[in-house]
Amino acid sequence: MKAIIVARVSTEEQREAGNSLPAQIHKMESYCKAKKLEIKETFSFDESAYKTKRDEFDKIIEYINNTKEKVAVCFDKVDRLSRNIFDKRVALLYEKAINNQIELHFVSDGQIINDKMNAGDKFAFGMKLGLSKYYSDAISDNVMRALDQKRRVGEWSGPVRLGYLNVSLDKEKRTRKDIILDPDRFHLIRKMFELYATDQYSLETIRMKMIGLGLRTHKGGEPTKSCIENLTKDSFYYGIAYSKKYNLSYPHIYPVIVSKELFDKCQEVRDKRGKKKNYYKAMSKDFIFKGLINCKNCGCTITPERKIKKSGKEYIYYSCTNSKKTCERVYVSEQELLSQIYSVLERFESIPESVQEKLVEELRKNTESEVVFHKTQLDRLRSDSDKLKIKNERLLEALLDQSITKDIYDKKHQEQQDEIQRLEIEMLAHTNADYEYQTTVATVFSLARRSKTIFDKSSEVAKKRAFLSYIIQNPVLNEKKLYFTIASPFNLILDFSESPFLLRG
Repeated sequence: MKAIIVARVSTEEQREAGNSLPAQIHKMESYCKAKKLEIKETFSFDESAYKTKRDEFDKIIEYINNTKEKVAVCFDKVDRLSRNIFDKRVALLYEKAINNQIELHFVSDGQIINDKMNAGDKFAFGMKLGLSKYYSDAISDNVMRALDQKRRVGEWSGPVRLGYLNVSLDKEKRTRKDIILDPDRFHLIRKMFELYATDQYSLETIRMKMIGLGLRTHKGGEPTKSCIENLTKDSFYYGIAYSKKYNLSYPHIYPVIVSKELFDKCQEVRDKRGKKKNYYKAMSKDFIFKGLINCKNCGCTITPERKIKKSGKEYIYYSCTNSKKTCERVYVSEQELLSQIYSVLERFESIPESVQEKLVEELRKNTESEVVFHKTQLDRLRSDSDKLKIKNERLLEALLDQSITKDIYDKKHQEQQDEIQRLEIEMLAHTNADYEYQTTVATVFSLARRSKTIFDKSSEVAKKRAFLSYIIQNPVLNEKKLYFTIASPFNLILDFSESPFLLRG
């Protein structure tokens, strides 16, 4: 008879040398050889036998279902099959075995499940499955009790927070752990909270400031904006641990990094920003210029409001919020603002056909050299980065060959990593630069000439607002006069189209 070998460990059992995957496979190979079973396939994987979702084991079921001949499915022990007596896979394989479609061999248990089983064999198999489940349940109960006890005395069992370190209290056994302040980071975490509490800095600004001061994650990377936000929301820093799994908060016993007052101030700032953000988000849905224009005199936001005349006709007016109490509130209708925008869009539309070809040619000439420079710089940076990575690999080989000491390796490796990071930052700066228009001059020109049509045909207010933010820059309102600049490269198109050189042609 042909056989398949199934070796499985769960995450917790990977450290048990006597029950490791190679040990199981070796034992079953010897068993198959003694029983004259021809091994057709070997399955070896890490997966809990107690969970409902068992993707790796389902592959074995699929393999058995697609095998036309009878096979012996070999496990080391019954608990390698499952620790859950309610697992539908157990019932499926058991039915196949007693119907003489397969045989189940449990090598270390000395048991074979087939159509020749008697009542005693079936009882023994059921008992072993039950004991396997009891063992898993008992472990789970013990773990839960241990974690409950740790929480009762204020201990933390999850990942250590940034600004703290895990240290071993028993250096020989390395079992007992404590959490202490990280001398390199805890003061930076406190500084981060202090900056946020002022409500003067955005998350990105705080992130860049903290990176500049040397804050890094436990893995040595730069913290992301979401990382900074999550840190400022974490109550662990003022003394309250929170378990997301059990939705439970409790006081912990470790040193605090910030005071409760400082933490609460940060939450007030967050709530304030959230309300402001939601307010502007809701308001901006129905107004073309919402969030785009500032007051030229005081810098405050120009906000819209609806007014309904006695006739029932609705009008939209904009005015300075005057939050600094330095402006006299002047109202300007949305139509007046739009008329000033249309005057610019019509300039694009009125570019004569006679200057189109010259305009495109001139734009290409002005941008061609920048395109070449951009590509050359990126090629150089990529080449330098690749060379450094190769050097890094050779450096590691030298360490492994003991050609250099660990101290020399660490020093050289850090130098190379710093240089690689610098090159990657420089590449990112080049890549993020807005060079797209340089290689698509004709497309941009076409877009500019159709800008008024595109704006008029945009049925949704949000699309009109997005289009305006793409075309104009730094719009400010002085009483009823709108001032703004044309965004690049559209400003070039207007400059070139109205130049004496092109008009003469």
